[in-house]
Amino acid sequence: MSRQVVVIAPGSRGDVQPCVALGRGLAADGDRVRVLAAPGFRALVQAHGLAFAPLSADPGEILGSAAGQAWTAGGPLTFVVRLREVLRPVLARLLADVHAGSSGADLVLAPTLGFLGAHVAAHLGVPDVELHYQPSVPTRAFPHPLLPWADRLGPWGRQLSFGAVDALAWQLLRSTVDGWRVGSLDLPAAGMRGPRRASPVLCGFSDAVVPRPPDWPARVHVTGYWFLDPPAGWRPDPRLRDFLAAGPPPVYVGFGSMRPVEAEQAVTALRRAGVRGLLATDVPVEPADDVLPIHDVPHAWLFPRTAAVVHHGGAGTTAAALRAGVPSLVCPVFSDQPYWGDRVSRLGAGPRPLPRRDLTADTLTARLRELTGNPLFRRGAQYVGARLRAEDGVARACSVLREV
Repeated sequence: MSRQVVVIAPGSRGDVQPCVALGRGLAADGDRVRVLAAPGFRALVQAHGLAFAPLSADPGEILGSAAGQAWTAGGPLTFVVRLREVLRPVLARLLADVHAGSSGADLVLAPTLGFLGAHVAAHLGVPDVELHYQPSVPTRAFPHPLLPWADRLGPWGRQLSFGAVDALAWQLLRSTVDGWRVGSLDLPAAGMRGPRRASPVLCGFSDAVVPRPPDWPARVHVTGYWFLDPPAGWRPDPRLRDFLAAGPPPVYVGFGSMRPVEAEQAVTALRRAGVRGLLATDVPVEPADDVLPIHDVPHAWLFPRTAAVVHHGGAGTTAAALRAGVPSLVCPVFSDQPYWGDRVSRLGAGPRPLPRRDLTADTLTARLRELTGNPLFRRGAQYVGARLRAEDGVARACSVLREV
């Protein structure tokens, strides 16, 4: 029987795109799928035949604000500690949009932010499933990605780090979310401890990248990544096509957003390292024989045509680079980006991360030479890439969801 599945996808493109891929798989199985995301993603969602409902909290606006800039400038723990400050201006609107957009749902899929899916599903009397883009289920095998220093505390300290992050995030959002539960959802306040976590969990990453810990419960399913390939008929800009054909594979450099000084440093470093480059940036950069600025090119198409990838370490970009089988240099800023940079390095698919606060023309030149000159990185990336290309994370996730 066809179900109305609602997928709550607050966040940037790296958060929304896997949800669209998962939604496509569910729709192919006969479900009706509605994706809740920022207005800028309406075209992406609808292009793949899915219904759309807006979340008026735009991640681009949040990150561009003064509070958002301070948020991204801090370490991983700052990401959690300043959560309420950054979300306060938009949280009430976000909750109202989630409530309205989830109307009529038979199944709710959502990330763990504020446990929004659990609240709405309880209100509607339907099941919910947590979507995890990084390993955030408690385990004794490794610490929470936002608290890497907890690794020194041993197995129990590692496990406690997950509860610490969840508890802190809930306390920062609790007053607003509990007010929403009582005032809009006709639910009692969740209180100090927050909602009970007993829902199924879909981990949208591969155990080739994050091996499944033996102490995760059966409700946790590591499905593999939910990749969204370019739409049929997509073609590159002729300038990009000609640039790729004119010489050896270039190095891609893209950080999600790039300041003018970083663009200048990247161009200098590419030339010093003696490699051609593609610069994903909105900063004006003069095209040349050895460097080409690009905009919004699907990673699934582009990365296999590059020699290496330099990126910020978002979960989606990391996955796309690994799947392409090309080595990566991660330049992390905040949230889980340092974690993914560490995973790439430990997998032998790239050098140790270069935090963006340490990025200069000199440091980037040195890392580019290491990235492109060490054949072991390419070998490591190719090994992981072959495993990822053999997986079908969407199919495995849909198989789990058929039983919910």
